[in-house]
Amino acid sequence: MVITKTPFRMSFFGGGTDYKEFYEKYGGSVLSTSIDKYCYVTVTHLPRFFDYSNQVTYGIIERTNSTNEIKHPAVRNAMEYLDMHELRIVYEAELPARSGLGSSSAFAVGMLNAFYSLKGKYVDKRKLADDAIYLERILCNESGGIQDQIAVSFGGFNRIDFSIDGYKISPVIISKEKLENLNQNLMLFFTGFSRISSEIALEQKKATSNKTKELLEMKSLVDEAQKIITSKEDINEFGKLLDYTWKLKRGISNRISNNSIDELYNKGISAGALGGKLLGAGGGGFILFYVEKNKQERVKEALKDLLYVPFSFENTGTSVLYYKAEDFDIDEYKRRVNKKNERN
Repeated sequence: MVITKTPFRMSFFGGGTDYKEFYEKYGGSVLSTSIDKYCYVTVTHLPRFFDYSNQVTYGIIERTNSTNEIKHPAVRNAMEYLDMHELRIVYEAELPARSGLGSSSAFAVGMLNAFYSLKGKYVDKRKLADDAIYLERILCNESGGIQDQIAVSFGGFNRIDFSIDGYKISPVIISKEKLENLNQNLMLFFTGFSRISSEIALEQKKATSNKTKELLEMKSLVDEAQKIITSKEDINEFGKLLDYTWKLKRGISNRISNNSIDELYNKGISAGALGGKLLGAGGGGFILFYVEKNKQERVKEALKDLLYVPFSFENTGTSVLYYKAEDFDIDEYKRRVNKKNERN
């Protein structure tokens, strides 16, 4: 049995420049952090007492006799990719899926980490990130960028740069005091709206060629934000910059925001927030505000219909919480399958 723990991520600047269609031409950059909200993936070989061969639990329960019958695309493709069989897989999380915090990529990374561990193989965090990108973007053919898989795999407060040659992760050097101030001035609220990020990402992908100017400016804001948090500049400028990048981002596609989200955002700003943004691809999920401490109660009151979620930055990335080696003879499994097929 293996249990993995993988953090969700929070992206501040540069989202959209991590799309292959953009960064291979112009380069891309994002500034993001992982947070202390996690998903847990438990994987064990299923005992042969049952009349099914696989069980996958992720809000619904799937029981199948073959891998290709599994409906969840990431599970099905990951099992085929790593030649995994007869598994019981359980996904649990501290926050809802489809909410803008990289939950699907956290699941992909955590699941791959568990699969490799169950096979008795150690792989580093770059391999996990690369495999998760391959799983989601190639095998599952889902639209989107590649920052999430990297952020949740490595963990920490990082700048990630993208180019045709690959990506580079650079931890942001920031004083402990300033990092704590930044963390304490960020407020996270759940809008109650969920969405399928890959559908919105497809719209952004289509708009990339027509929004090059905006995306280049969003990329440049990564430099500006990094300068604010690594120098003696007032940390409040970070909040004001969030407001600016949100206004840029919502102009990329008309599906990124809507009237309800705009109303919530304006309530937060009117109550004293200096800036904020909807996290993830857009359309719903979590909304983040930068609010000075003396105005946070006013913002909570203005957004009292939303769930407020305190959080802290984290530095661990994906990890294995529990490992117990299991014997699974793949050759013996394939002999059994062949005999069954011959009988049929």
